[in-house]
Amino acid sequence: MYLKKCVKDIACLKKFIDITNASIKLGHWSLYFKVSTTIIIFKLNKKSYDTLKNFCSIILLNTIRKIFKNVIGERLQFQAISNNFIHQCQLGGLKQCFSIDTDVTLTYVIQLGWARNLTTNTLAFDITYFFSLLNHQVLPVILLKVSFDSKISIFFQDYLIRRKTSYF
Repeated sequence: MYLKKCVKDIACLKKFIDITNASIKLGHWSLYFKVSTTIIIFKLNKKSYDTLKNFCSIILLNTIRKIFKNVIGERLQFQAISNNFIHQCQLGGLKQCFSIDTDVTLTYVIQLGWARNLTTNTLAFDITYFFSLLNHQVLPVILLKVSFDSKISIFFQDYLIRRKTSYF
């Protein structure tokens, strides 16, 4: 409750932004924010629980860490948009871009194909666990290659290492 009020206060929110910007400038992410707790839940009605896909994991993060992650996400989105890193058809997850925009774009592409007597296919996939599978040595190199600020690349080198989770 207190954090909700704090985030709505512009002066307090500015402190979160200042701390995040200082972390990026120093290229360091505190070990305190690299710790999480994962709760493993059995998926119901499975014949066997010998494979990972029969379980659901819920990662619990420190509440303050969630605020910092949002600030970092905003910063990354700003960098991505300002460098034209995100194709205009990749609307999902961007601030002020909604799923209806994606629906309209997809409908347009399909109808354009039909008008040209083409068959249109669509491929959709869930990238929920993509970040945890990402090669952490490659991400900072990619960020540099696509003209992200070098401070962000250096920050992510530290952000991605020495992470720990405890299972509950």
